[in-house]
Amino acid sequence: MRLHSQVPQNKVEKSLDEFQGPIYQRPPVRSSVKRRLRIRTIYYNNFMEMNERNVLFKVGCEAGTYIRKLCYDIGEALGCGAHMQELRRTRVGPFIEDESLVTLHDISYLFNQWQETKDEALLRKFVYPMEKALQLMPKINVRDSAVDALCHGAHLTAPGVLSLDSGIKIGDTVAVLTQKGEAVTIAKAFVSSEKMLKMDHGFVAKTQRVMMPRGMYPKMWRSNQ
Repeated sequence: MRLHSQVPQNKVEKSLDEFQGPIYQRPPVRSSVKRRLRIRTIYYNNFMEMNERNVLFKVGCEAGTYIRKLCYDIGEALGCGAHMQELRRTRVGPFIEDESLVTLHDISYLFNQWQETKDEALLRKFVYPMEKALQLMPKINVRDSAVDALCHGAHLTAPGVLSLDSGIKIGDTVAVLTQKGEAVTIAKAFVSSEKMLKMDHGFVAKTQRVMMPRGMYPKMWRSNQ
């Protein structure tokens, strides 16, 4: 963050502390979403160092937070004005910079090696299974007999549930997986995990996006047509 005038370090650190928790944000003029006031959560603002008017700090935030708007608002609170000078994204969900990033040079090299050897392990060094992106989502594992129906867009019913994570609330987005941990769908929970465990019939989650191709598991349902 670049301050527009000199400010004492202790004042900057105090301001960063104040911009933690739920904050109001209106997206900047140049943004891909409507400029409506919304609430985003800042989990932490960790001050790292300050060199004259340049402030380096680390932010943990909810998806959809505009860091350039955060810098602007901090500058307004300090009374000096500020703008974002540089942004480095070190983590998105389960993807961490030190573990997940590869260079374009690495991709080019590994792909050329794969073309020569057809060794799939080379591709897996930079192409991750889609299940990795779902690591932090609450999960429901389903019986094999329910998989193909879900692949055709059916909603998940109680008899198809084999196991699930605790703490699921109504309206939560959940990952629906096979017994082997393969991603089947992304769904929205109709009921809480506590109620889901007690149900023996009825819908428990609404399918929003199908991840698995049809026909991967045997069809064990009847069509009305």
